Order: sequence, then C-alpha cells, then structure tokens
Amino acid sequence: MNVSSLVTPANGFAALLALAPYLAVAFFPERMAAGVRLLPLWTRLCAPALLCLAYVVVSSAAGNFRWAWLGLYAGLPVGVAVMLWWARRNPAAKRGTWQDFLVLAVLGLAVDLRWFEAAWPAHLAVFSKILLMDAGIYGFLMVRELDGVGFDLRLRWRDAAVGLRETAFYTPIALALGLSMGFLHAHAVLPGVGAVVGAWLFTFFFIAVPEELFFRGWLQNLLERRMGRWGSLLATSVLFGLAHFNKRAANFNWRYVLMAAIAGFFYGRAWLSARRVGTSAVTHASVDAIWSLWLQ
Repeated sequence: MNVSSLVTPANGFAALLALAPYLAVAFFPERMAAGVRLLPLWTRLCAPALLCLAYVVVSSAAGNFRWAWLGLYAGLPVGVAVMLWWARRNPAAKRGTWQDFLVLAVLGLAVDLRWFEAAWPAHLAVFSKILLMDAGIYGFLMVRELDGVGFDLRLRWRDAAVGLRETAFYTPIALALGLSMGFLHAHAVLPGVGAVVGAWLFTFFFIAVPEELFFRGWLQNLLERRMGRWGSLLATSVLFGLAHFNKRAANFNWRYVLMAAIAGFFYGRAWLSARRVGTSAVTHASVDAIWSLWLQ
C-alpha cells in the first residue's frame, strides 16, 4: 500500500470533518451540550445528517460516490438521534430503555461485522467506524443526555494512576495465559521511545477511547442500572470478549475472545473506579500498546 496515496487534501479535510464532533465533545462537553440545547428540536434531531459530508468528500475524490451510501450516512445518524430522543421520553429512561439497547446493537454490529465499510475506498474504512461513533456520541450525549458516561478526555493524574494500576494487574495474567496458549509471542526487536509514544497515542484516540466509550460509558453504564455493579461488569466483559471473535482469524478465535474478556474486566474496573472513559482508555491503550509493540 502506498501511504502517500491516502494522504490527500480531500482525505485530510474529511478526517477533520469526522474527528471534529468526537474531539469537540471529548474536550468541551459542557459547552457542546449547552449549544445543542439551544437548537429547535427538529434542528437538533436533523443536525447529525451533516456527518455524511465526510463520505461525500472522500467518495467524490475517489470516484466511487453512491447515492445509497450517502442516504445511509445521512439517515442513520438522524435515526439514532430520533430513537434516543424517544428513549429520553420513555418512563424507564433512568434504567435504560429498549431504544438505548437497539441503538447500541445496531452501532456495535455495524462496526464489528463491517456492514458499511464497502462504501469506502481501500484502507479508508476507518471513516465508517469514526462516523458511527460520532452518531452515537451525538445521540447519547447531546440528545439523550445519558448521565454517568464520563466522556471527558481532559485527563487527570488519577486517570493515569488508576489506568496504569489496572494495566499492572492484568499484564501478568495476560502474559501467563497468552504465552501458554501460544496467543502471544515476544518480539525480538525492541521499539524506540518515539514508536512507543506514537503507538500509545494512536491506540488511545482511535481504538481505546471509541471502544471504551461504547462498552463502558454506554453499555456497562446502562446495564448497571438493571444488573447491578458486578453483574454489569461481568456481562460487559463477556460481550467485549465476544466482539473480538473474528479478529486475527477466519473462524471463531476463542483465544482472542478469552483474552479480550479478561482484559475487559480490568477495563471495566478502571471505568468504575472513576466513571471516566479516559481512565479505562488509559488501561486499554497501555495493554494494546504493550501487546502490539512487544508481544504480538
């Protein structure tokens, strides 16, 4: 793959369009929520249709624009917003509603099974994951105003301390289990400091935060209202493990599922300790960076 062919002005502009909602809410949550509340209801519900602009820019530049995909990337975020506005009005809103779980199922399966990635040119399918995350962020945080999520990436010292503590708890378990199963293999070459920092930051923003927001901030948060603290932690850990069934294998990868489920338990503990997505994302990014740099 020629990386330079992907780094174009059009793709760069589309990346800014896709990342702007994610980063704006992550670093200015109160200001963004206050601004959205000022909008008339119909504008508030229709606004996420603008997420389709990233698809328009990328696909037009690549010459593979399709009206059907435009309709999907404009309509799905609006559908999510409407469904979660409906959930907010549900008498059972505090405990989590069927609308909440339906939205989570659609977004989760779409990402995990790569339903919409065919819309994008080769090696640019990451846009699909980001836009679906944006739709969830807008729906759950700006329209539904779900409490207890903790989506705030203005990290504190305690986020780092707790996140690294849970990494230290999980690492010996992962090493013992992963090496004994042949799932992990030590690298012969050690990466430099720059590679370590770069890998951690990339993993934090593009893998750890999206997954922690979904599984801990939304799913575990909602399940806790029905299953309690430990029941929701265990259930979310199992679901997190199962979400990795098709990673690094053509068939059901039970080793990956097992390792991810155990990791998810410690990610969930990190989130519970402060109820902040940034905290569990520190654990997640640290575990993934160790694995990808030294053990994969």
